[in-house]
Amino acid sequence: MDVVIGLLVMVIALFAVITLIRSVRIVPQQRMDVVERLGRYKRTLAPGLNLLVPFIDAVRTKVDMREQVVSFPPQPVITSDNLVVSIDTVLYFKVVDPVRATYEISNFLQAIEQLTVTTLRNVIGSLDLERALTSREEINKHLSGVLDETTGRWGIKVTRVEIKAIEPPPSIRDSMEKQMRAERDRRAAILNAEGHKQAQILTAEGEKQAAVLRADGDRQARILQAEGQAKAIRTVFDAIHQANPSQKVLAYQYLQSLPQIANGSANKVWIVPTELTKALEGLGGALGGLANMAGDAPSAAVDAGAVEREAAAAAEAAAAEAEKVDAAVRAAEAQVSGDTAPKGLPAPEPTPPALGGLGFNAAHRQPDPGEPERA
Repeated sequence: MDVVIGLLVMVIALFAVITLIRSVRIVPQQRMDVVERLGRYKRTLAPGLNLLVPFIDAVRTKVDMREQVVSFPPQPVITSDNLVVSIDTVLYFKVVDPVRATYEISNFLQAIEQLTVTTLRNVIGSLDLERALTSREEINKHLSGVLDETTGRWGIKVTRVEIKAIEPPPSIRDSMEKQMRAERDRRAAILNAEGHKQAQILTAEGEKQAAVLRADGDRQARILQAEGQAKAIRTVFDAIHQANPSQKVLAYQYLQSLPQIANGSANKVWIVPTELTKALEGLGGALGGLANMAGDAPSAAVDAGAVEREAAAAAEAAAAEAEKVDAAVRAAEAQVSGDTAPKGLPAPEPTPPALGGLGFNAAHRQPDPGEPERA
């Protein structure tokens, strides 16, 4: 009897413990438990200590309210230019209504995955490969909008959708690498050509500026040299006018320069100016009337005989130079026409000296405009 009572007490104690355990429920933070009473939804347990009716209330699901990250496996997608690419996606979502997440859909995670795949194929199918590779932000926004609109009635909020990788086929990758390499080579060639062009432009600009500066310097030097020569001529001219030389002095200076005029290696014909006779006449008049001229009266130290002798010596020297030039011209003409001259012609007669013993050739003298023409 005692044994039966002891067993009964143990059963009652065990039942009491089980009842206590089933009636007390502790829910951790960021988790919601959906409770059903006799198969129907009763309430949602909040975090903390909760009491249930034992054997009547039961927890249907335990919903995690934190934001979750799910990485889906690569999915083959066909682009608008008929290329198959593999796309990896990452999904961020959170449950905002545990009741609807429990009763509206059986497996919301699988539903989100399939919805992501179908939406991604729809979006990528309308894009070519190049645009699909460069329009990730646009694809992410489109996926987020579609998933958020669809999963809203399930009590789930899709916060973000990211495309982790877009992998084209190996042949396409090789072609893209070649295209990229060719594009980089083209850009390098363009940059090199631009640099060479700029270098040539800068060099040409430098040479232009240097030439301009050199020309400007040469012009300035010539201007300064011309100004110096003009100033020197003006100074000589002013000095001559201030000295006021007479006609006799100018004739004497002209007579002294005659030997220098005749002494030339390239002179073949010496043209005697008509003013020479007038200069000689003026010189003779000057020598004859030096004592009677007030402006040209010689000083006591000047000897008239010495002046006449110097003038005569200058005239003789000029005549001698003229004779030498005339002889050289005749010798050159005889040497040039020695073989081609006709035989039997008489030799040219020597030209008699003219101008009072100065030895000038009459053929070389220019006629005086006032002298009558001879027959």
